[in-house]
Amino acid sequence: MSSGTVIGIDIGGTGIKGAPVDLATGALTTTRIRLLTPLPATPAAVAGVVATLVEQLDVDGPIGLTLPGVVTGGVMRTAANIDKEWLGLDAVDLFGTATGRRVAVVNDADAAGVAEVKFGAGAGRSGTVMMVTLGTGIGSALFVDGALVPNTELGHLHLHHGEAEDWAADSVREREDLSWEEFAHRVEQYLQLVQGLFWPDLIIVGGGVSKKADKFLPLIHVDTEVVAAAMQNDAGIVGAAMIAPSAPA
Repeated sequence: MSSGTVIGIDIGGTGIKGAPVDLATGALTTTRIRLLTPLPATPAAVAGVVATLVEQLDVDGPIGLTLPGVVTGGVMRTAANIDKEWLGLDAVDLFGTATGRRVAVVNDADAAGVAEVKFGAGAGRSGTVMMVTLGTGIGSALFVDGALVPNTELGHLHLHHGEAEDWAADSVREREDLSWEEFAHRVEQYLQLVQGLFWPDLIIVGGGVSKKADKFLPLIHVDTEVVAAAMQNDAGIVGAAMIAPSAPA
């Protein structure tokens, strides 16, 4: 990973967040800026918001961005929680044209996991580490001895007659007005499913709800260590910035 300060941008279902990041420490060098995700979140509309955000951040150099879906070779392969126009789209070209910068793109949960494994709750941990992000959907990042297995997208595992994220995401907690106890029960069942498939040595729970981890994580019982993300909802920004130096020329 290169040193220096670069911009990381985390594109979510409700907000697009960005900040300059010190790659040596993983710290945001200024307060992050958050703009609303446009509705509908078409590629052109999102690219316009990203361009505005980059102008406001006013830091030169390449940009790293996260996207909520499978990303291979800079191309979006799935679009579960965003507009279907993203399917098959070259996101590197889209954002490069919109910002006039070199751009790298990565799955949002993978970015958060990369940040947590380098600088946060997973730092120095060997074995199998799983990052789970609870937000609009459920994202996942899988690491084996520090190496990322990209694009796992385990929020789409089957649970309770549908996809897990349709039952245990933080957006579902808000929509159904679940108590923290009810939410913890759902998250516990999801983590037990993941545990039975991968037997991770550590599960890190991130996403926007991680800042309230004390309200539900102590109620969850899984046969492995479960901790809150140290970087909370900034992990995606930091992970995006970490991949920025790999942006194609």
